[in-house]
Amino acid sequence: MNMQTGNVMAPPAPKRLEEMQLSMVMMRDILLKTMFRKNLDMVTHLAEAICLPVPVTQELVDLARSQRLLEATGTLNANAGNEMGYQLTDAGKQRALDALAQSEYYGAMPVPLDVYREQIKRQSIRNIQINRDQLTGAMGDLILPPTLMDQLGPAVSAGRSVLMYGPPGNGKSSISNGIRNAMGDKIYVPRAIEYAGQVITVYDPIVHSEAEAEVDDPNSLRRTANRYDTRYVKCVRPTVVTGGELSLKMLDLVYNPTARTYQAPLQLKSTGGIFIVDDLGRQEEPPQALVNRWIVPLEEGRDILALQSGEKFEVPFDTLVIFSTNFHPNEIFDQAALRRIFFKIKIDGPDQEGFLKIFAMVAKKKGLPLDEASLVHLLQTKYPTIKNIYANYQPVFLIDQILSICAFEGIPPQMRPDLVDRAWANMFVKDETIVK
Repeated sequence: MNMQTGNVMAPPAPKRLEEMQLSMVMMRDILLKTMFRKNLDMVTHLAEAICLPVPVTQELVDLARSQRLLEATGTLNANAGNEMGYQLTDAGKQRALDALAQSEYYGAMPVPLDVYREQIKRQSIRNIQINRDQLTGAMGDLILPPTLMDQLGPAVSAGRSVLMYGPPGNGKSSISNGIRNAMGDKIYVPRAIEYAGQVITVYDPIVHSEAEAEVDDPNSLRRTANRYDTRYVKCVRPTVVTGGELSLKMLDLVYNPTARTYQAPLQLKSTGGIFIVDDLGRQEEPPQALVNRWIVPLEEGRDILALQSGEKFEVPFDTLVIFSTNFHPNEIFDQAALRRIFFKIKIDGPDQEGFLKIFAMVAKKKGLPLDEASLVHLLQTKYPTIKNIYANYQPVFLIDQILSICAFEGIPPQMRPDLVDRAWANMFVKDETIVK
């Protein structure tokens, strides 16, 4: 698949009710609940609400009419192309209320899990091939050594699991975001899926960024409407970022006892995209326990979820998992867990030459003129106090501090040794006893 053209095969729109692979009762009840909750009376509006083509929606309306749950109003709506209106009969209203008591779900018709499996294959994260230029370009202002890109590239293209470790402040989170930015194509995310008659909502505006909708050209011979199954939302590949708040419970189905529906867990929402576990080792559960939860998904490409009834079922696991930690892997994992993570990449701080390169680039971007005496002071006086350990975040921090001091003092942006000292003082907290 060519990543840049983003030619993921779209899910085809159903042409007949029998193609839906959902029970007729479930589809009919969702139609009735949607009419009841949204007060809709025309097939075109209903089709839009339940995300099905008009002919398929009409089939569903005709089914409900044959069961005396709907009736035609007998009036044609002039504002809607003389379209016939429909309303719930008394029996239809009662059926809608009974169905709502069983599940509050209405609106977009869910996609059966087995149908969604096929779409996942068409848009798999492992179909993506990213080259060095694409990955480097997506890293923005990060200056990364070529040896690091040698390791990152194959890891990302494999679409498997990556562990990035090393001292804090060297861009592990920024690199994770860069990987996300490198994946520029679009995929199709179901609004909801169905398993064993249960509805699981998947599309989440907080996680998924909807792609710009194509606008129909009224003069075009081929209209874009219903070119693909609108039960899906066309989105950029999703990214879920979690940190210290991640718990094992967040990886389970979320049941809403009031609505009697389920919400997909984070890793299912990230299907076709990236799941970033930042700051591994800061969660309440030990890292070993978190990685143990991922062993089956990482090795076998499938996850196991459980319904309220206790019934367990498999869902595809098609996600690039990135673990990021400030700890050495041997401190937080046993060797069996480490074997499960396909790529282990150490992210170190820059050497002095790399630090100066980053400092010069950031200074130029932010409009701070470089001063040789101040740089010599920084490298020969300040850095020896911290054993000449450089970190990627430090140039940005120091330059921002110097610019803030200049603005406060009412002087043009400039570097001076005394300004370097003031900026440096804000980067570290001295060890001292606080008198209470």
